[in-house]
Amino acid sequence: MSLSIVVLTKNEEKNIKKCLEACLFADEVLVIDDFSRDDTPRIVKSLGNNKIKLIRRELNSDFAAQRNFAFEKVTSEWVLFIDADECVSNELAAEIMHITNSQTSQNGFFIKRVDIHWGKKITHGELLNFKTLRLGRKDVGVWRGKVHEEWEVQGEVRVLKNILIHEPHTSIKEFVREINFYTTIRAEELLKKGATTNALLIILYPKAKFILNYFIKMGFLDGVEGLLLSILMSLHSFLVRGKLYLLQKNKK
Repeated sequence: MSLSIVVLTKNEEKNIKKCLEACLFADEVLVIDDFSRDDTPRIVKSLGNNKIKLIRRELNSDFAAQRNFAFEKVTSEWVLFIDADECVSNELAAEIMHITNSQTSQNGFFIKRVDIHWGKKITHGELLNFKTLRLGRKDVGVWRGKVHEEWEVQGEVRVLKNILIHEPHTSIKEFVREINFYTTIRAEELLKKGATTNALLIILYPKAKFILNYFIKMGFLDGVEGLLLSILMSLHSFLVRGKLYLLQKNKK
C-alpha cells in the first residue's frame, strides 16, 4: 500500500525544510501552499526531490476545504496530514509505514502531539495528551470546520503510539498574529451556526479558561512558558467571543 503526506503552508520559510525532510519516507509529499509571500515556494523547489509536489491554492479562510482539496490530488490509498510547523519523528514514521504496509482493519489513526513553545516542551495545560486524527484512508472521511478543523473518518479508528512534534510560534508577536487570524474565522463560523454571546460570557469564559489551564491542569509547572501559554489561550477565547459579539451586533 502507498502513503501520501499533505503539508499545508503559508509563509513557512523557517519550518518547511525541516518538515519536508522528515516526510521523505512517504511515496509522495504534496505541499498545498496558500500563495506564500516569503521564501517557502523556493525552498520547496530547491529540495529537488521528485516526491515533493508544490500546489498553490488560496485558503479563503477555510482549512477544511484546503485539506479536502488535497484528496483530489493525492494518488495513494493512505494520507497523512501535517502542518509545516510539525515534524514526524523517526519512530512515528516507522510506525506509520508498518501500518500502511499491513492489512489493518482500521480506517483512521489519531496521533499524539508534543508541543514545544519557545524552546520548552510543554507537559501540562490543555496541550497535554493532545491527539489529533491525521492518518487515514483516502476515501473514508471528510474534513469539517473552517478553523480547528477535524477529519471525520468512517469506520474503526485507534491511537498511534509515537509522537508528532509541534514547534510553533518563535515569538509572542507571531503567536498573537496567528490567534487574531484564527479567531476571526472562528467567530464568523459560529455566527453562521447561530451561536450568540454576551458581556458576561466575554468576561467569564476567558477567566475560566485561564484557571483551567494554569491551575487545574497545572500549567504553572511549565514555568514562565506555561504562564504565557495559559494567558494566550485565554486571549484566544476572549477574542472569539468579542468578535462574535460585534458580528451579531452588526447583523441586527
